[in-house]
Amino acid sequence: MSNYHIKSLEEYFTIYRKSVRYPETFWDEIAEEHFMWRKKWDEVLSWDFNKPEISWFKGAKLNITENCIDRHLRIRGDKTAILFEPNDPSEKAEHITYQQLHDRVCQFANVLKEKGVKKGDRVCIYVPMIPELAISVLACARIGAIHSVVFAGFSSNALATRINDCDCEMVITADGSFRGNKTIDLKGIVDTALESCDGVKTVLVAKRINSEINMKEGRDEWLKPLLDNASTICEPEIMDAEDPLFILYTSGSTGKPKGMVHTTAGYMIGSAFTFKNVFQYRENDVYWCTADIGWITGHSYIVYGPLANGATTVMYEGVPQYPDWGRFWQIVEKHKVNQFYTAPTAIRALAKQNLEFVEKYDLSSLKVLGTVGEPINEEAWHWYDENIGSGKSPITDTWWQTETGSIMIAAIPFVTPTIPTFATLPLPGIQPALMDEEGKELKGNQVSGRLCMKFPWPSMARTIWGNHQRYKDTYFSSFENMYFTGDGAMRDSVGYYRITGRVDDVVIVSGHNLGTAPIEDAINEHPAVAESAIVGFPHEVKGKALYGYVTLKEAGETRDQDNLRKEINQLITDRIGPIAKLDKIQFTEGLPKTRSGKIMRRILRKIASGDTDNLGDTSTLLNPEVVNDIMKDAL
Repeated sequence: MSNYHIKSLEEYFTIYRKSVRYPETFWDEIAEEHFMWRKKWDEVLSWDFNKPEISWFKGAKLNITENCIDRHLRIRGDKTAILFEPNDPSEKAEHITYQQLHDRVCQFANVLKEKGVKKGDRVCIYVPMIPELAISVLACARIGAIHSVVFAGFSSNALATRINDCDCEMVITADGSFRGNKTIDLKGIVDTALESCDGVKTVLVAKRINSEINMKEGRDEWLKPLLDNASTICEPEIMDAEDPLFILYTSGSTGKPKGMVHTTAGYMIGSAFTFKNVFQYRENDVYWCTADIGWITGHSYIVYGPLANGATTVMYEGVPQYPDWGRFWQIVEKHKVNQFYTAPTAIRALAKQNLEFVEKYDLSSLKVLGTVGEPINEEAWHWYDENIGSGKSPITDTWWQTETGSIMIAAIPFVTPTIPTFATLPLPGIQPALMDEEGKELKGNQVSGRLCMKFPWPSMARTIWGNHQRYKDTYFSSFENMYFTGDGAMRDSVGYYRITGRVDDVVIVSGHNLGTAPIEDAINEHPAVAESAIVGFPHEVKGKALYGYVTLKEAGETRDQDNLRKEINQLITDRIGPIAKLDKIQFTEGLPKTRSGKIMRRILRKIASGDTDNLGDTSTLLNPEVVNDIMKDAL
């Protein structure tokens, strides 16, 4: 029996029990048996959640790209590593073999070195879903630079915030990107961002849409000529197990985005182990995750997890609806995709379309279906199961976070019996706990509480870049000696977990975690706005959408409210990006507040959701009359 690849329910329970009773032995065996090390570790784990400090495989030396590329060359050199499917279906797909990937990563790494990038430097990557995105990520890892990928849909303001927070001296971007039948001027967004980023010395630009762009002399350079002149040999930088691999920003409920720091060895093992099991990947399978590499899902399950297992991983540049709503299924048929991993938002949008878009394609290659980003609702689960999986491809509903680095709770296909809307059981090595509001652990089954973790796992983030106190306050201060996920969950009669949603002021919209505070800050910059509050409300496609309650400085502001709504959403787009726009904006005379001045969002959520029969305890409200006015005018 291999600890690394679980093939039956009996094996799962045996391996899970071992992983909980003897966690260090469990991870030690997986690390030694399945990965390539330059030096073995002196100690598997040392940890203290009170500080918090966590170290896995202390003293070990490695380079993650040797594990993702070099070690496969002898037996998989000619196998497709990355299968790039362009936005336009008439453009030919690109099959990049492991040998070609090795050469291109080395060339890119040599370009970075030539430009002065060295171990520990931060490199911002703002590139669309083209091969250069994955290759630039791996090139940074090759030389020990810390990559910070920013989703190429964020605004210039959001980009500048992230560049400045981690002191990047280099930005890698493209002239632009395709999105369906539109193009986006990425280089223009970068230029605007860099007006407030004094530390950036170099910008490397990939050519994708062949647009006319401004190239600043002494700073901006086209990437292709540099790559063409670079050597295909680049010795990997030998990294310590706990050296940072990347920084990835996630929204906080308050303040600026949090730069989560993931380290080399533990992240590699977590992403590789979970990929192998959660997708039941077998040699020669073709695996496709539809996420963008700008999110943690793309880091772990397009790049590092699949490549560490020698897999063929699909990178798709486009959107589900271009040129029509059959595009995903056309790609599945074309490349004979075996594992398909997407978000409930996409599934709900696809389910609204005519079934002809599905039925015209052969989906018989599919073996495993996955969902990510938020819990999948039952209606979407059944549509996915019946129409995409034909009832024969198990659905794994995966729960995890940017902070966790890899999947934590999920069904293992053909192993764990599934129930719609349940993430099911924790993966080996994961020790969840449900806590009540008094800080007591809720033992047994049929309980609901706050989802915590009582023991470290290898791929967990180690800190927030430049602010370890914030890391401690956010994740380790709510419950003693516990990591608090920020989510609520229930455990049913057989021990299955169902995630019930965020318990703080973060709303998951289309699978993206959006902190309400930065959106409110953007709205409040409008000269007519006095105050605002954002909550989530149920949406049939997005799962949750954003509802804004906005109080104006002049009561009964006379200007056209529709125009005001457009201006507010444009401000949000400019400051954060279009993903954070509000679906509904209600202008109010005031907001419900406690006597201490805190906005009572619980009430606003109920009103936004149309659930006003029981608003709960309103005795602490300073201004209860406001609630009736808001309810009367609710959208």
